[in-house]
Amino acid sequence: MDREWNDSQPIYRQLRDRMVAMILDGVLKEGDPLPSVRNVAAEYRVNPLTVLKGYQQLVDEGLVETRRGLGMFINAGARGLLLQGERQKFLGEEWPRVYATIQRLGLKPEELLDGANHRASSGAGSKALASKAKEKEKKEEER
Repeated sequence: MDREWNDSQPIYRQLRDRMVAMILDGVLKEGDPLPSVRNVAAEYRVNPLTVLKGYQQLVDEGLVETRRGLGMFINAGARGLLLQGERQKFLGEEWPRVYATIQRLGLKPEELLDGANHRASSGAGSKALASKAKEKEKKEEER
């Protein structure tokens, strides 16, 4: 998780959003425990009540359940609920701005796809270079 906080929304909401991102990215899977309130509070230097408030939002949304004495766990179906909600949020809030920008710049679908493909391939290229560098380093160590 990112250690920086922004002033656009309360920290408990940012914590909630980071947990949501971890669930959507597959870092936290259904049935997994959430990191303990104490650990998160200590690691990010925030009040434990702030962490608890962020976690409580996840409980209220039906994404997480509290197991007395054990902690909080991701509910079955949480990722599906989040995907549905996040898609609606994107289409309702972010897509209109993105679409307006595309129209303003006069971008064509092909240009958008080329840009996305170029970005994806450049990421793969950097991974390949890193892999080759590690192989070279390993060979030099064997000498």
